[in-house]
Amino acid sequence: MRISTFTATAALPFFLVMCCASSLANAESSEYPVAGSQPSQRPLGAPVIEWVKHDKQWYEEALTGINKPYPQSLWFLDSQGDWYTPFNRPGMPAPYDLRGWHE
Repeated sequence: MRISTFTATAALPFFLVMCCASSLANAESSEYPVAGSQPSQRPLGAPVIEWVKHDKQWYEEALTGINKPYPQSLWFLDSQGDWYTPFNRPGMPAPYDLRGWHE
């Protein structure tokens, strides 16, 4: 099987870009710790979120469809970090949309 000159010429720039990107990724990873490669321990020097402050708009969105006085079971929002939680995102549409996210 013979590869045409056009195919080889078209693939060369792609190959060079991929080689450069790979070497840049390797250079960056050797200078900066990669969290999660060993889940049982946090790498030294990995960034740490020390505190999170949610503004009034965040609380209003998280408490969409819930009437005051808010139940004590929702006080966990005061300790909610910036990680993903399905509690403050729209779920399934009606008739399962009890909080009115999809109205």
